[in-house]
This record gives sequence, C-alpha cells and structure tokens, in this order.
Amino acid sequence: MTNDVREQVSGYDIAVVGGGPVGFWLAAEASLGGARVVLLERRRKRVTQSRALTIHGRTLETFGLRGLSSRFLEVGRPMPTWHFAGLDTRLDFSSFDSPHPFTLFIPQSRTEAILEAHALEVGVEVRRGALVTAVEDRGDRVDLALEDGTAVSSRWVVGTDGARSIVRRTAGIDFPGLPATDSIAMGDVVLDLPAGAPLGGGQNEFGGANIIPSGDGVHSRVIVLDTARRHVPQHEPLTLDELSESLRRTTGSDFGARDASWLTRFTNETRLASTYRAGRILLAGDAAHIHAPMGGQGLNVGVQDAMNLGWKLALTATGRAPEYLLDTYESERRPIGERLFANTVAQYQLVSTFTPANASLREVVSGLLAVPEANRAMAGEVSGFSVSYPEPLAAEAEADSWVGRRIPDLPLTDGSSVHRALSDGHFVRVSVPGHPPLSMPAVLSKAPVVDVQAVRIRADDLPPAGSIIVRPDGYGLSGISGAPTADGTHR
Repeated sequence: MTNDVREQVSGYDIAVVGGGPVGFWLAAEASLGGARVVLLERRRKRVTQSRALTIHGRTLETFGLRGLSSRFLEVGRPMPTWHFAGLDTRLDFSSFDSPHPFTLFIPQSRTEAILEAHALEVGVEVRRGALVTAVEDRGDRVDLALEDGTAVSSRWVVGTDGARSIVRRTAGIDFPGLPATDSIAMGDVVLDLPAGAPLGGGQNEFGGANIIPSGDGVHSRVIVLDTARRHVPQHEPLTLDELSESLRRTTGSDFGARDASWLTRFTNETRLASTYRAGRILLAGDAAHIHAPMGGQGLNVGVQDAMNLGWKLALTATGRAPEYLLDTYESERRPIGERLFANTVAQYQLVSTFTPANASLREVVSGLLAVPEANRAMAGEVSGFSVSYPEPLAAEAEADSWVGRRIPDLPLTDGSSVHRALSDGHFVRVSVPGHPPLSMPAVLSKAPVVDVQAVRIRADDLPPAGSIIVRPDGYGLSGISGAPTADGTHR
C-alpha cells in the first residue's frame, strides 16, 4: 500500500466496497444492527441504465421487513409468473404464503436510488468517487488504499464490488468456474408489439430471443443470442442496427425497434468464489458469484447474501457476538451460490443450443414443469421463497422444524404482525398466549430482542409451534413445536 497518504480515515466497524444494490443493502443492515459503516463507491453518480430489472418475491418480502416494499411497488411492474430458460411453461408463485407472490420489474437505477436513500436514513456514511486500489488484512483491522491517496481503516471489509472485485483479488480468494463461450446482445428499446402479445422468447436455427418489460413502462428488454454473432467480443459496442438485425433473424421481425436507452453485451461466464471469507474480508453478490442472467436471479441472491451477513457482521464487529458466528455466513449462503451456479448453467444450456435434439429437451423440461410439484420446487428456488438454513445457527438453540425456515407474516395479538416487528432489525421472540418465550442462545445473548405474542404460530408445511425466535433476516432461529397446554407444557 502507498505511503503517499492524503487523508487517514479510521474508526469504522465495517467498510463496504461497492455501491450497487447489494452494497447499499448490506451497509444499511449492518448500520441498523449498530455498527459504524462506511460505503466506498467508485462512481460519483448512480447508474442511469436499467441493468438488473428483476426483483423476485422473497427479495421484495425482505425489503418489506424493513418497511420498504411500498417504495418498490409504487414504481415497479408486477408479473404473476416467470420463465425458466424461456420455456413455454411458466413458473407460478401464487401458492407461496407471501404478501408478494410475484416478480416485480423495476430498473436498477430506481432500485439503487431507493436503497441508497434507505442506507443514508439509517446512518451509513456514503463516499462516492472512492476508488479502492488495495486492501490489506492486518489481523486486527483492514486497511484500504484509495486512488486519491486516502487511507481508510476498518475492523472488517466486505467486497460487493462486482465480478472484477478488487477486494476478492487482493484478498487472494480464487474465483473458479466456467469461462465465457458466448456473447449475447441486450438492449432496452421501444417496440411495436401486437396488442396482447405474450412476453417471452422464441428459438429457430439462427438463435433465440427473449423480450420482457424493462420496468419503466416505455421500453422493452430485448436479449438475443444470434448464432452468427455469438463470438463477437463483449467489449465491442452494440448498435441498434445490429440488435434489430439479430431480432429479425431469430424471430422474423424487429418489431420496429427504436429509441434505445441502453445497449450492451454480456457473456455466459459462470464463477463461484472458493470461499466467502478470508480473515476479516468477506464477499457478497457478484464479487462472490457471477453467471449468465438466467431467471433474473443475480441481484436477488446478492441481496439475500447481504441480508444474511448484515446482522451477523454488525454483532461481531461491535463485540456482541463471537467471530465464529461469521462462519455461518459461508455455511448458509455458499450452498445457495452453488445451486445458483447449477441452475443458471442448466438454463443457459437450454437456451443456447439450437438443434432438433435440444428442442426435444426443451419440450420435455417444459412438460416436467407443468407438474405442480416440480413447478413449485423450481419457482421456490428461483424466487428465493424455498431457501432454508436447516443447520441450527447456535448449538444450544432449540432444534425444531422451524429452524432456518422462512417465517410467514404471522398475526400478533396487538393487531400487528411478525414482519412489522422485525422492522428495527432485531431478533423477535414470538410466543402464543399460555406459553413462555424461549431463551436466546448464549452466543446471541447480547443481541437486541423484541418480545411479542402471536395469535397463532402456523405455516402451511410446518407443525404448529408454541414459541419461536425469528432472526433479523426473517428466518427461524429456534422453536418448540406443538400447541401449549394450560400449564405451558407441550403435548
């Protein structure tokens, strides 16, 4: 690290490198948990392009735990079903017990604006124009060097700085996976689609295309894999003429494509960090996992990384929990990254091979997704509704089927609900009348807890419970199943 220091800044518990949606959400969660947080973002202004468009139901539900879902619903466009590899059979979210059983289309520019405002509201210090050039773990702290000569010191650092993460590289964390083999065109353009035309994709011998809403109510997102252009370098600028020609080749029409607000290329490169933590340095979002944007999962999985890590890191960084609590971040979230790797590679295989044999495979998989149980399983994985953390977070936590499960918005006796009780980012200890609340595990004895009483503790696929503890991220920490008797015992 350079000795030419223009400014020395220290005293932070956590430094988050990267100000996209994942970085802002992580910083906000850690600040809400009581840590002093600085977010370092190289860009001086927010992105203006739509970029990541898709917010799935579990992510919207997660934002709702902090009272933010209405901000997204006001500007987003809901879609009741979603695609898997552009197949004819759609994924149906309606069977999930959630206030948001749908996908929301909203430009990333608006998502970032909402999340940055929230981060500032909860006390995050945001430094724009802060390009990190080096990160060094010194055992008791992490030092960061900025391009302008500023030196920043923090107890912990999280890299949310994308696929080419400087944090990951300087921490020496490997990023194995599959290299790019294809270049795919993508643009937000105005189209003349026939009234009532279904949004979706199509394939022929020249390639495949997919059309979805861009979220701004004007443009459509067009994604085209043209066999004649699949090896064009990613850095070569995409033109509207090229996108239109590829649309005509793969669909028979360019639908009058015009007024492009964004044109780019992406690849099918897929990688997963060998570890999510090296000492005092951690990774989340695209810094930890990248993939072809199949199913709109990247932003969503990254936000869930941040939701899982934020409260754990806040407790650890402020001395209220032991460092080994952070081991559960990797054990809970990296398996999700592995599943993301697998399902996006599988989807890309289905959308990128244009042969009669692959057409038959697509027909078979589409038929399988028509089976309700299979559809629900895949819809749960893509949306995040079915994610669970089955291993008890603390050894002395009450082992129960509620542990690690997503907790529905249970009604409380005061007319409120469990999700609203989570708004301050604390643990929520829930019991039904006649049953005593559970004790917090020793490892979390210093964590803030809110006590509430529920009308009932039930979920569609879980046994009734007399008492549960809900983590700040909305998952069960511990629980006791069974309805309580008059003396508070279980039967």
